[in-house]
Amino acid sequence: MSTPAELLESVENGVMTLTLNRPDRLNALTETLHHALQASFKRAYDDTQIRAVLLTGAGRGFCAGQDLGQRDPRAGEINLGETIGNFYNPLMRLIRGLPKPVVCAVNGVAAGAGANLALGCDMVIAARSAKFIQAFAKLGLVPDCGGTWILPRLIGEARAKALALTAEPLSAEQAENWGAIYQVVDDDALMQTAIELAERLAKGPTMGLGKTKLALQQSTYNTFDAQLDLERDWQQSCGRSNDYAEGVTAFLEKRTPTYQGN
Repeated sequence: MSTPAELLESVENGVMTLTLNRPDRLNALTETLHHALQASFKRAYDDTQIRAVLLTGAGRGFCAGQDLGQRDPRAGEINLGETIGNFYNPLMRLIRGLPKPVVCAVNGVAAGAGANLALGCDMVIAARSAKFIQAFAKLGLVPDCGGTWILPRLIGEARAKALALTAEPLSAEQAENWGAIYQVVDDDALMQTAIELAERLAKGPTMGLGKTKLALQQSTYNTFDAQLDLERDWQQSCGRSNDYAEGVTAFLEKRTPTYQGN
C-alpha cells in the first residue's frame, strides 16, 4: 500500500490549491512536506497558468507546526538552526517573494510554525473555530517561520509579546479584530469563501497585483522617499502591460475586462 502524499496539489481556474495532508498529525511539518511545499511554490513562480495560490490543511486542523518526533532531543543533539535555515526560511521567502497572491484558509488550530506560516500569507481567511497559538514559549524556543517579524507588524509589539511569551491561543474572531487576519467565516463556509477569493484574484490583473503585494511589503523598511520612487518605477512597468491596456479599454468600452496577467 502506497503512502499518501503529504501535500496535495491541484490547479483549477488559475488557482494552485495546496493542502497539507497529514491530518492524523494535525499536518505537522516534516522534511518531506517542506520539500514538497518548496517545489510547489517554485512551480507557482514559473507557471504562467498559476495566477494565485490557496494554502489550507486537511482534517480538523491547519498545521501544528514542526513534527517534534523528527526533532526529538532524546535521540541526540538537534541543530534547530539548520532546520530553520534549510526549510522554514526558504519556504517563507518563497511565499513572501512570490509575485502572485497567496490566500490561506485556516481550518482549525494553527500552532507554532503553523501559525506563522498562515500569518505570512497575503490574505488569511479563518474558520470561526480556528485558533492561532505561538506554542514556542511552551518549549523554550523563539518564534520562527518569520513570526518575530510578522506578528509585531500585524498587531503591534505589545500584543505580539503577549502572545509569544504566554503561548495563549488567539481565537479567529480576536485575530480578525486585531487585524492579524483578513476574515472569519463559519466553518462550513470556509473553503467556498477562500476558493471564491483566490479565483477572483486569479482572474485579476495579476502582474499589478503581484507588484502591489511586493510594494506593500517593501514599505515596511523603505523610507517614504524610497517608496515614492518604487511606486514611480513599478507604475511605469505596469503601465506598459497588456493588463493595463485591457483594463482601461474595458472601462472606456463599459465591459468586463479579461486579464492575462502580463
